[in-house]
Amino acid sequence: MNRNDVTEKIITTKVSKGIKWEDVAKKLGLSKEWTTAGCLGQMTFDAAQAKIVGKIFGLTLEEQKWLQVVPYKGSLPSAVPTDPLIYRWYEVVSVYGTTIKELIHEEFGDGIMSAIDFSMDIKREKDPKGDRVNVVLSGKFLPYKQY
Repeated sequence: MNRNDVTEKIITTKVSKGIKWEDVAKKLGLSKEWTTAGCLGQMTFDAAQAKIVGKIFGLTLEEQKWLQVVPYKGSLPSAVPTDPLIYRWYEVVSVYGTTIKELIHEEFGDGIMSAIDFSMDIKREKDPKGDRVNVVLSGKFLPYKQY
């Protein structure tokens, strides 16, 4: 058994029971975005959180322990994603990445946006021309230091 096996069990149970990520998040008291990342094997749950997730998805004690292991982050199977939705994010970075970088540097200086001290919010925006996906990414700015 490994973390990937636990992730597959979570996904299988989610589908078979019709569980919504937002409902899991509410039981954990966390955002749906972070909770989903955790259930998909990209974040580490503490023991209390693993127990709640274990109850929701019918995980054994051993499987709950896997939820508490620091994962190998980055789950894409290839450098250029082939899933159409994920590929569009790759396209956004390919087209707008230099613009994002330039504007962050102009506003903050030389540094990076953290994906560790980070939050994300995904919402549906009603629009008469077709609903829109509104994604807000918020990461702490970390300046490069001189030494």
